[in-house]
Amino acid sequence: MEEKAKEAHLKRLEEDGYTIVENAIEPDLLEALSETLTRLEKDMGVEPAYNSFEGHKTLRIYNLLAHDPVFQRVPVHANVLPLIEGVLDEGCLISSLSSITILGKETAQPIHSDDQVIGLSRPHKAVVCNSMWALTDFTEENGATRLVPGSHKWDHCPTYGQHYDSIPAEMPKGSVLVWTGSLWHGGGANRTAQRRVGLAMNYCAGFIRQQENQQLGLPLDLVRTFEPRLQELAGFGTYQGLIGHIDKKSPREAVLGQAGGHKSIWDHDRKPPAG
Repeated sequence: MEEKAKEAHLKRLEEDGYTIVENAIEPDLLEALSETLTRLEKDMGVEPAYNSFEGHKTLRIYNLLAHDPVFQRVPVHANVLPLIEGVLDEGCLISSLSSITILGKETAQPIHSDDQVIGLSRPHKAVVCNSMWALTDFTEENGATRLVPGSHKWDHCPTYGQHYDSIPAEMPKGSVLVWTGSLWHGGGANRTAQRRVGLAMNYCAGFIRQQENQQLGLPLDLVRTFEPRLQELAGFGTYQGLIGHIDKKSPREAVLGQAGGHKSIWDHDRKPPAG
């Protein structure tokens, strides 16, 4: 990304809380990502989560770096990473990489901010910066991400489920939307018969982690002998039912193979269809 363009995007991020980089994704990468997601959805038998946050007609795949080498090109992309580093710094970390495919007749996602579970006074220095990669056109009709410009500067978070005036982040296939973690936003309603496919490439500040890497520094057989609270303190639980999850499971469940009683923050109203 050219320095002049980078500075213009960073200015929009500071003022409005978001920016759109058009023609950011090379055609060959765009095609490879789309084909891989289609294959994974079929091979993994992906179904909606059936809750109000993740959707009743939305397909999501988490932890994409574990599923195919093509996703390794996403976090380090030269048209996106410089903007993330400009908002956070060069010590930023991958927070999550997942796909979000909004199918026809999906309703709008509740407006929220991505750092809403982090208990910091607002407004505050950005500790999260996220991006949405458009693998199809994003239009108001097919569920383009809804944004509340300038909301990253407000002193409070949105009330879950309440209506807020917002605008659609319409962008052509191959574009990338970047926004700061405090910006109010949500997936739009898809009123078409087409799929709206995107990659959510999310980052957090590098200081949001333990000083010593407990998960890699401690033998798992030893951690299995820890009492549950010590396991949580070592990072094998989740924060607020969200931060630190692995495919919506706690590390205790996914890595240690132990029952942890974890329930995702998103599944408080999970209602699978009857039958």
